[in-house]
Amino acid sequence: MKQLLVLTALVLSAACGRQNAQVYTLKTDDVTLTVTSFGGRVMTLCTKDRDGKWENIVAGHKTIKEYENPVGERFFGACVGPVANRISNAQFNLDGETYYTPANNYGKNTLHGGFIGIDNMYWNVREVTDTSISFSFLHPDLMEGFPGNLSVEVDYILSGKDFKVLFRAKTDKATPVNLTHHPFFCLRGQGVDTVEPYELWIKASHYIPIDAMCIPTGEIASVEGTPFDFREVHTIGERIPESGYDHNWCLDKETDGVEHVCSVYDPVSGRRIDVFTDQSGLQIYSGNFFDGTENGSNDKPLTWRSSMAIEAQGWPDAVNNPQFPSQVLRPGEEYTSTTVYSFSTR
Repeated sequence: MKQLLVLTALVLSAACGRQNAQVYTLKTDDVTLTVTSFGGRVMTLCTKDRDGKWENIVAGHKTIKEYENPVGERFFGACVGPVANRISNAQFNLDGETYYTPANNYGKNTLHGGFIGIDNMYWNVREVTDTSISFSFLHPDLMEGFPGNLSVEVDYILSGKDFKVLFRAKTDKATPVNLTHHPFFCLRGQGVDTVEPYELWIKASHYIPIDAMCIPTGEIASVEGTPFDFREVHTIGERIPESGYDHNWCLDKETDGVEHVCSVYDPVSGRRIDVFTDQSGLQIYSGNFFDGTENGSNDKPLTWRSSMAIEAQGWPDAVNNPQFPSQVLRPGEEYTSTTVYSFSTR
């Protein structure tokens, strides 16, 4: 454990403050993104409402400095990993060896890769066009306890009204991999509006129950008769639990390919997002801990449930739940993940 803490400190020191984050703009007639090499993150994502008014519809900080040293939410718009979501008790066993990862969540579990994670690293820019950008990054062996030199690439691609996120990864040792993009959508633009009036549909008949620390209980539960049943369209506020949503839905995929799995519609702005993915899970987080202290990109604070994260990924804590779909990547294999956010109005 001491060796892990020393390595973490050295990598964090090298990661922060010694490079300059680069910022790029991607644009079509219908979508404009600003992205940065720090964490491979999306800083703004602008679309039109039904009246043609452009607004930024993702939550975020105002400056690169605020991303590098965040007050409040750390994961705005970032690439998250090498294992997104939680790892229970900050450890896992793989091929007979126990690996210890940082307890950065409630002092007990690992969240989104640990104290550093790929969101806190400066990524290499491989290629840029007017409508696309490619980043790459090497997550070194045993950084924050994860085995293997993990080579990661992500492409952000705009095409018309679609925003495509494509991950690829390879390793030289067996290691768990669960990469995701972490956008917080606020379809009326940033401000005090709640996500509860949004109309939500999710193609999932089961979800992953969690305990008070958001760790899976190991059960794969039916959504029938629960607040997690969005097989028919409902407003989020109709059935949201008092604690809000921070859960993973087990998608009813018909193939291994990219399928339509979710839609979110805001009746005020007319904006709609359709989500297509090849992943087996969809994490919905309703901004339960926003309290007005975060710095919005248009100077309006983020308040209770004023934005929602929609993350296509594998199931949480799968490395400690053998009954879940495996997320172990081995040498000679390639991890791939494709998710498309398609924007429209009505």
